Amino acid sequence: MSRLDWRQTSDGLLLPVHANAGARKDQINGVHDGRLKISVRQVPEKGKANVEIQKQIAKACGLAASQVELHSGGTNSRKVFLLRGVSLDRVQELEARLLGVQDSSVEQD
Repeated sequence: MSRLDWRQTSDGLLLPVHANAGARKDQINGVHDGRLKISVRQVPEKGKANVEIQKQIAKACGLAASQVELHSGGTNSRKVFLLRGVSLDRVQELEARLLGVQDSSVEQD
């Protein structure tokens, strides 16, 4: 069972994110209300924080940065990123990579 509210599209998977820009460090903080909680040091200025979040998601998932793009929420803390070319059959693997645990049923709030 997935803890994140993934959605499949014809282009790939949509990953809901709750972003905290201007944080003390770059890190993934777990899951809240079906969204990946992620913090970046970059301030939310001219999309720079969104680029850092994109890079962090790509690195954690083992994807190329070009496979991760902002789908919605450019100026909002509630964002959705598209993982291009990725299907629902990889959800467990991706959650384990994003959350740093093999058992994705463990709650990290």
